[in-house]
Amino acid sequence: MKNLVFPIAIEAGDAQHAFGVVVPDIPGCHSAGDTLEEAYANAKEAIEAHLDTLLDEGLPIPERLPLEQHRRNPDYAGLTWGIVATRNIPALKKAVRINISLPEVLVNEIDAYAKARGMSRSAFLALAAEHEMADT
Repeated sequence: MKNLVFPIAIEAGDAQHAFGVVVPDIPGCHSAGDTLEEAYANAKEAIEAHLDTLLDEGLPIPERLPLEQHRRNPDYAGLTWGIVATRNIPALKKAVRINISLPEVLVNEIDAYAKARGMSRSAFLALAAEHEMADT
């Protein structure tokens, strides 16, 4: 599953102000962070939450525009640009039931691990599969 990539516009922070982040392709999607790294991480969370909400409400996912088009927009003059890769939330929203066979002891270990982390077996297996395929 391919990640989605979004340009972000970053307003520099300082000792008294957080880094501000705007996601031009998703109206109303903003984030911030005390450090640049935190701003990127929070932007990823904000994007995924916005996409999830749009899909839950039956609204269309906004079209992603080329970075150069955003850079020419005077609303973003003087901001620094970055790119954030997110999970493909639209692809994750459509669940498909599958039937798999695993050794019973492994299923028991998966269930215990998932339960200890507040996850379902399906959520754990999906997360494990995403993690395993992340570098491919």
